[in-house]
Amino acid sequence: MLTVKDLKKSYKSGDVTVAAVNGISLSLKEGQFASIVGRSGSGKSTLLSLLGALDKPSSGQIFVDNQDITQLHDKDLIKYRCKTIGFVFQSYNLVPNLTALENVMLPMEFGGISKEDRHSRASLLLDQVGLSADKQTRKPARLSGGEQQRVAIARALANKPKLILADEPTGNLDSQTGTMIFDLLHNLSKSQNTTIIVVTHDNEIAGKTDKTFKLSDGKLITKKS
Repeated sequence: MLTVKDLKKSYKSGDVTVAAVNGISLSLKEGQFASIVGRSGSGKSTLLSLLGALDKPSSGQIFVDNQDITQLHDKDLIKYRCKTIGFVFQSYNLVPNLTALENVMLPMEFGGISKEDRHSRASLLLDQVGLSADKQTRKPARLSGGEQQRVAIARALANKPKLILADEPTGNLDSQTGTMIFDLLHNLSKSQNTTIIVVTHDNEIAGKTDKTFKLSDGKLITKKS
């Protein structure tokens, strides 16, 4: 499903060239749940941005279902991000003046889905992630951190993506809620057959994934499968 070949990303910091991602190769099958661990500055978030086509690599290839996304033009990259990728962020990134239901409906509007279908699918997704009906009409400020992250996960699933990328999705949560969210993602990877990659600093949680990639100075130093 996902194959990365000799991926590199460098940028200038003053007179110094920094290799944020330095020759990474990896592969994941459909429905696998993987984690990326490493210290701050190791290249985890940069790698995630490259996989999500939020940034372009200096060199290397990223194949998603045998299509090299590094060769796509901007218009096709927008379509790729909308149709193929679901993003989950540490800070949730929910629209504050929209209800939970409306937040989940939003990406489907860009996907050209009818309003009636958007509403029914959003409600179903929120049910699946465990947000009760009475809370689906609340705005983010009236939801707990764990509930907001559930909404963010439902939103990531809205357009039936093949790949979900989650950047420290449990970082702002207490350990119990964080474990609950991680287990939810794991269950979704199996029930939806969705490939999920999670960046995390928690080695204990990462040890529960199908694969663990460890990064240091932009390089893949260990791999557990």
